[in-house]
Amino acid sequence: MAVKNDSTLSAALDLAREAAEAIAEPGAVGEHVDCVMEAEHLATHYFACAHPAYVGWRWSVSVARAPRQKFATVCETSLVPGEGAILAPEWVPYAARIAPGDLGAGDVLPYREVDPLLQAGFEATGDEEADALALDELGLGRKRVLSLEGREAAAERWYSGGHGPRAEVAEKATERCTTCGYFLPLAGALRRTFGVCANEWSPSDGRVVSLDHGCGAHSEVEVEPVAAAASAQPILDDFVLDVEPRELESAE
Repeated sequence: MAVKNDSTLSAALDLAREAAEAIAEPGAVGEHVDCVMEAEHLATHYFACAHPAYVGWRWSVSVARAPRQKFATVCETSLVPGEGAILAPEWVPYAARIAPGDLGAGDVLPYREVDPLLQAGFEATGDEEADALALDELGLGRKRVLSLEGREAAAERWYSGGHGPRAEVAEKATERCTTCGYFLPLAGALRRTFGVCANEWSPSDGRVVSLDHGCGAHSEVEVEPVAAAASAQPILDDFVLDVEPRELESAE
């Protein structure tokens, strides 16, 4: 329902301008922009902000009057953003703002009680077969382990990264990691696709690599040695003489 216009409040233009100029820098209050009825006996006057640092902002002055009161009073004065105003980006909490690779020495990530990438771990049951499965595949003794979604997310990230089959070093390699003696398979379900490189000469040393990754440091690659260039022997030409001019001694 539209609020009925209040002529007393609408006419309080000079009062509103004085209130805005009282809190603004000299010359920062521009032309009158609008008067909006917020409620019965309550209105807001808007003035353009002429300060170059606040383009698009407006001075807001709320005025009101009591019933049967014939004059307006100032309630609140502030600087508010208008159309086209430059605003600070929305604040994002640290836990949601941090990205992979941001963690440094001494930093601690906030605990996430609900994590879709993790699921509850398993404790010993006394059943040797069940406990062996839990130890090998599910991580016995840990409070939480990777869920199916967590394993799939890690596998997709590793496989499409710089140590998967589409990396440039892998595409130029002649052999795959699965046949390399330096390849250490992972435990659990991911062992069918990934392992760790243990070759200090490889650019993937100490990193998770896919079975179909590869590099030039493969343990079984044979390269024909390049023949050493014959050493050049100096040749002495005894028939060439270098004549150096000398000054003749003056006769006594």
